Amino acid sequence: MNREKSSISVFQKYLSLWVIICMIVGVAIGKYLPGIPTFLNQFEYAKVSIPMAILIWLMIYPMMIKVDFQSIKNVGKNPKGLFVTWITNWFIKPFTMYGIASLFFFVIFKAFIMPELATEYLAGAVLLGAAPCTAMVFVWSSLTKGNPAYTVVQVATNDLIILLAFVPIVKFLLGVSNVSVPWDTLIISVVLFVVIPLIGGLATRYLVVKKKGKDYLENIFIHKFDNATSIGLLLTLIMIFSFQGNVILENPLHIVLIAVPLILQTFLIFAIAYIACRILKLPYNIAAPAGMIGASNFFELAVAVAIALFGTTSPAALATTVGVLTEVPVMLLLVKIANNTKGWFVNE
Repeated sequence: MNREKSSISVFQKYLSLWVIICMIVGVAIGKYLPGIPTFLNQFEYAKVSIPMAILIWLMIYPMMIKVDFQSIKNVGKNPKGLFVTWITNWFIKPFTMYGIASLFFFVIFKAFIMPELATEYLAGAVLLGAAPCTAMVFVWSSLTKGNPAYTVVQVATNDLIILLAFVPIVKFLLGVSNVSVPWDTLIISVVLFVVIPLIGGLATRYLVVKKKGKDYLENIFIHKFDNATSIGLLLTLIMIFSFQGNVILENPLHIVLIAVPLILQTFLIFAIAYIACRILKLPYNIAAPAGMIGASNFFELAVAVAIALFGTTSPAALATTVGVLTEVPVMLLLVKIANNTKGWFVNE
């Protein structure tokens, strides 16, 4: 219990509560101070909101500083867990998300969601499904006593794969959904929200380690950004909900309807990776983070791309934001499930 409290901050532990508060504040701004979102909407380039881009950089850049790409040289020592992660994240997860979301939005919830709206909700779900976690997985791994070095390798390789796989997978699945997605906007989004922060994070990491050492970087320097990251996320959510105010007020039930397939997808992906690790007889401290990295989402990227592709007021952006709302409570439940099933695995 003590380890759990020390491994996850108050902000992370109650992230869903902060999201709800941001939703209330944002909706209130949209309804009673509509001039604010109207003013902010003026600043965009190539369909990318400049204020939103700044806030998202504020979130993603500190995460990229944490990734140690030198750890990739150790990939060959025990590749089975990495194969589970890669296959689950890139060959299974985007397509199960598409299937589950389609089933609920177009069939099960057909009476509650118009087809046009369902298409955009599906687009938001696809963006979440194609963006596996790269930051919060460090927290989930810590709470399950996962192998920290192995978790870093998983995250590092995942970041590299995102650069190559995210755009074609999203383009394909949204094309199947009859959603028109310009290649240039997708590529610009990945460059803005993955490539640039990644290069910035790598450069910062290299310079700080060279000047003051790795211990200083990991124990002091990185934590200087903790508040900035939290503030960036909260302000981003307030902005999104201020643009989404009318949609939410007119369709409050839709928040719940969107959450259902997202939650089911999270449990399914965790089960696939976790059980695969058990079948392969991998140790628990590799199986737990392997399950967590697929189950959780790089929601910062998903939100950013949804805004770039469809706009801040779009139902697609709302769907990705619901992913933020559901993420923490579901992942904490999966952490509990993992910790209670350690006996299924060999110890290492």
